Amino acid sequence: MIVVAIIGILAAIAIPNFVRFQAKGKQSEVNANLKAIFTAQKASYPHLQGYWSDVGGIGFTPERGNRYLYDLGPVAGSVGLGTEGSCGQFVDRALVPPTVMAGDCGLTADVARHGASFTNPNLLALMQAGQVPAAFSAEVAGNANLTMAGVNGASCPNCDFAAVAISNVDNDVGADVWWVSSQTLDQPGVVGCPPAMTLALMNAFTSGTPTPVVDDVCYDGQ
Repeated sequence: MIVVAIIGILAAIAIPNFVRFQAKGKQSEVNANLKAIFTAQKASYPHLQGYWSDVGGIGFTPERGNRYLYDLGPVAGSVGLGTEGSCGQFVDRALVPPTVMAGDCGLTADVARHGASFTNPNLLALMQAGQVPAAFSAEVAGNANLTMAGVNGASCPNCDFAAVAISNVDNDVGADVWWVSSQTLDQPGVVGCPPAMTLALMNAFTSGTPTPVVDDVCYDGQ
């Protein structure tokens, strides 16, 4: 009985840590793909004369098996954007091979690999309103600060962009929400998670740095 009790205690300690370790490993995807979005935007900027939300236009084509939804915002919009999840036409990653159409401004998660809980409606339902960075700082003179996914500014080339990625890496009731932007991003601190990252503290997330706005793994139990 003592041995069984010890095994139970060890399991109670080890299993949550193992789940968290697994989830952290899954977040390597979003780091790589948000960096790829930023690189694709910067590489295509000279000949497109600005940033674009069209994934085919900038050449954003990650490998199959992605567990994150990627939203680059409305293709045609530069002002008056909607709320998070604002792309109206996503590449269906369950198709073999995935077909990119003109006007696709995001990617679904690969539900063929990860299951129906990773459909767009299910992932967006987990993302509560307002799960955006605490502050975007305008990098282009005269630009309004971005507050959601998309291209913003009076007109390109005087514009900025942001993209959001959403998933559920540990199968709980909360989303894992990450952003990348051409602007610098502020994020407040949460007890037990990384400290506040702000311009005032001189440690804000710089342009092109994937930003964990809601780190599902870190925020568990908070």
